Amino acid sequence: MTSSDWAGPIARLAGADRLLVALDFDGTLAPLVEDPAASRPVPPAVQALARLARLERVRLALVSGRPAEDLARLARPPEGTALIGSHGAERGRMAGGSAVLEPVALSPAREQRLRSITAALTRLAGAGAGAWVESKPFAAVFHTRPMADRLAAAQLEAEAAELGRELGGHVLRGKMVVEVAVLPVGKSAALARLRRSADADRLVFAGDDTTDELALRTISPPDLGVKVGAGPTAAELRLADPWAVGSFLAALAAAIEAHPNR
Repeated sequence: MTSSDWAGPIARLAGADRLLVALDFDGTLAPLVEDPAASRPVPPAVQALARLARLERVRLALVSGRPAEDLARLARPPEGTALIGSHGAERGRMAGGSAVLEPVALSPAREQRLRSITAALTRLAGAGAGAWVESKPFAAVFHTRPMADRLAAAQLEAEAAELGRELGGHVLRGKMVVEVAVLPVGKSAALARLRRSADADRLVFAGDDTTDELALRTISPPDLGVKVGAGPTAAELRLADPWAVGSFLAALAAAIEAHPNR
């Protein structure tokens, strides 16, 4: 995909009275890495986000499966960026260099369910060399990326998903991860809420994972869905990697700056 393929979609977005730019983090702004704590956005993406944040007609949002506080710490997005963490279970905004979040409390029943899910997935992780479980505020995440035996990993992922459903969790399957949440989650609903709160007449959303694909299926022109990386997609535009995302966002910022509707 070359920059000439971006011209039509970018021209369509640049004329928006209010444009919502919503982006996944891992695999979209930052390369996928084995250690989630080591993930950082690539410099071209950081520079493009800063440029977009200065534009009056743009509203920025990061929409991720990560806990919102981790997202803020690793991505370091511009002030005012909306933060949607835990696949929509957490909502907040960057202010003063950190995440300011809307309060969300689990009921005692959901707290117990989360403990049970975490314990069950941790036991299952013991069956696969390299599998591990990440604890989030409202979910447990079963990771298999470090496993060398991908057939065994796929089997464990299937078992983790089934276990999550049996224990009453909301299951989301991604690339080498299975997330089991105790709150209803989904990026499609999160994007709809963001759009309403931003009063946006155009939306662009970019993501790389299967969980993002569920949201991309709901997006059509004049809005723009962007798939990052390989794999089947319903998105209108495909970009190769986070560096290409950075270039695309820079071109979008330039088009908005040049558009007379400002």
